[in-house]
Amino acid sequence: MILLFNAGIYIRLSQEDKGKLYESDSESVTNQKEILRNYCQNNGFHLVNEYVDDGFSGTNFDRPGFNQMINDIKSKKINLVIVKDLSRLGRDHVMTGYYIETFFPENKIRFISIVENYDSMKNQASNDSSTFIIACNDYYSKQNSLKIRNVLDSKRRDGKFIGSQPSYGYMRDPDDKGHLIPNPEVSKYVKLIFQWRSNNMGISEIATRLTDMGAPTPFSYKNKIIKSNKWTIHAVHNILANRMYTGDMVQHTQTNISYKSKKKITLDESLWIIVENTHEALVDKNTFMLINQKTKNRNRTYEKRRRPERLLEGLLFCHECGSRLGVLYRKKQDYWCINCNKYARDPVRRLCESHFFPYNYFEELVLTKIKELLSSLFNDLDINELNEEIIKITKNNSYNYQKRKESIIKERDKLLIIIQTIYKDRLEDNITPNQYKLLSKPYESKLEDLNRQLEDINIEIKKRENNDDKMPNYVSKIKRLLNLNNPNKYLLFALIERIEADKDRNIIIKFRYEILNQYTFKYISGQKYSQSAKK
Repeated sequence: MILLFNAGIYIRLSQEDKGKLYESDSESVTNQKEILRNYCQNNGFHLVNEYVDDGFSGTNFDRPGFNQMINDIKSKKINLVIVKDLSRLGRDHVMTGYYIETFFPENKIRFISIVENYDSMKNQASNDSSTFIIACNDYYSKQNSLKIRNVLDSKRRDGKFIGSQPSYGYMRDPDDKGHLIPNPEVSKYVKLIFQWRSNNMGISEIATRLTDMGAPTPFSYKNKIIKSNKWTIHAVHNILANRMYTGDMVQHTQTNISYKSKKKITLDESLWIIVENTHEALVDKNTFMLINQKTKNRNRTYEKRRRPERLLEGLLFCHECGSRLGVLYRKKQDYWCINCNKYARDPVRRLCESHFFPYNYFEELVLTKIKELLSSLFNDLDINELNEEIIKITKNNSYNYQKRKESIIKERDKLLIIIQTIYKDRLEDNITPNQYKLLSKPYESKLEDLNRQLEDINIEIKKRENNDDKMPNYVSKIKRLLNLNNPNKYLLFALIERIEADKDRNIIIKFRYEILNQYTFKYISGQKYSQSAKK
């Protein structure tokens, strides 16, 4: 019986590849397709689909074409994957190795790489070199990333701008792409922002003035959106805090976690690369310093005023805009109040409606309603049955620890086999000492991590074994938690998803569980309040 192979060909071209000049144009998407199509035709494979990722790095496997291929593998649409060379599949040696050595075999997928003459279905000498080639592809990506970073850092230290787009108010100098000059269209608005703020104008009023003037916002100007000209407090604050406007070049404030990840982290200010006086300033340094010193002093004062949270804080939301309802203390009047954060931040422009309530009376009404709703439910609750359920869950957790331990041991045994194979190749002089270090290091590092996990799990399992004979009774703890006469945040957050208030002063309580209906009642200060319940 001849096995029919339904093939999927995978093509990848990274951004770096696009800028290269090749002796042959075999790297291009078009030529990769032609090579792989001809290979299928010459070998009698049925070509089912073509998966293309154009402009995606090989160090990251979150690619649309690749993900579609994996889904088709899982749904049994293809049983053969063909690539031009191993680097097209990926340049991360751990993940590339996982797909070739684990995922494809487990899903009964034949894998072929044309250039390396790799075919998972055949027992041939050329297959043995794949591990080394994968590691070299990863090493190439890392070295290439380091070279690019070094070049960029050198330009940063020379005061050259290397970002994708200059700060609002600036543009690239046509005669020198690394030099910034004021953008005549919008730099005037930046100057006005600093001028107004130095005259003690509030940030909310600045945002309102800019909107009334029709000044393009940083977002709308960057993305060429004509209609989005409503300034926010956040946009104004970002401009006021940006040192670039003093004429200093501030770069390397963020970096990628690694060359394999696009996720960025914010760096400590001590690691920023700052070169002074590289371009024309839009605000003098003394004015900039005074404005930001005021902000820092205000933040310090705010931190000193931190106080314990009110019982319902974190559960309160505006029904209209979805923002949180802030709980504030009014010192002069000596009472707590509630209002929509979005409205309170900018009441002049009425981004939302006022949702003002005196907090203490609001809390009293809400808790009264919750008690009425839950009393009958809790009266019918079998505490002893609930206690048994918690003990059962605790024991199940012990079982899960045991399963995790078995899984780690299996994974560790696989790694040991790989490491032993690499070591055998070294003993037989199939690879050099440097190649051995390069190939074995990631597996040894993973092995150390698994051994640490195993040690932690063994300690946890031992603890639970010692406590099995003295499993606690949770009845008294459950009763304390469900004490509605003295409610606590744990109970409220466990039962309630959110409490909303609308502009018509309706209060909506949304519970986390289907056995409790969404509940709405009307807030009327100092009077009996009407009520309604709905699903």
